[in-house]
Amino acid sequence: MPKFILALDQGTTSSRAIVFNHNGLPVAAAQKEFRQYFPKPGWVEHDPEEIWSTQAGVALEAITKAGLESVNIAAIGITNQRETTIVWNRKTGKPVCNAIVWQDRRTADYCDKLKNEGLSRKILEKTGLIIDAYFSATKIRWILDNVKDAGELADKGQLAFGTVDSWLVWNLTHGSLHITDVSNASRTMLFNINTLKWDDELLEIFGIPPGMLPEVRSSSEIYGNTSGIFS
Repeated sequence: MPKFILALDQGTTSSRAIVFNHNGLPVAAAQKEFRQYFPKPGWVEHDPEEIWSTQAGVALEAITKAGLESVNIAAIGITNQRETTIVWNRKTGKPVCNAIVWQDRRTADYCDKLKNEGLSRKILEKTGLIIDAYFSATKIRWILDNVKDAGELADKGQLAFGTVDSWLVWNLTHGSLHITDVSNASRTMLFNINTLKWDDELLEIFGIPPGMLPEVRSSSEIYGNTSGIFS
């Protein structure tokens, strides 16, 4: 039986899945929108569990539409909305709060404070990014400061941070992998693009425990295996 590739496209307003054949042609697709939350002006949130449930649901739907079973899928690839920030409990796998979406502006004042402290040049040189609420670092800091017990749990190594790719891989592998790739890491404002590593000085500036961060891998490699998700 020929093998197929399953592409997961987790976007800002919907989750989509496409099955491709050996010639790189799409044979089936499915898509589902999910809810957008706007709790305050300038705030944008998603439910991480809805992100996962819609993505898993459309993946199974696309496989079924193609007349296939999970055993026919040779590999899964992920493309995702970037900068969106999810923090979850390593033990329970449950998010500590809604995902803070890349569009969210709640940390704009904090970004102004960092600029006023003269950190713009340092952050630009290390990350290639300007200081902005768009990126993940200030969103993580906000969660640690504002979600009950989050800061304490993070200091104890009990919380994991990830962009959407990390969250999907964590769930696809039943919590066995906490990883990201270089392209997503580079959009967090914590990743040094010169050393290709998480930057200790930036983590100290933002007050983020290193143990929260995923392992950074290349953008194309075998990360791990998933089983029982789409059957």
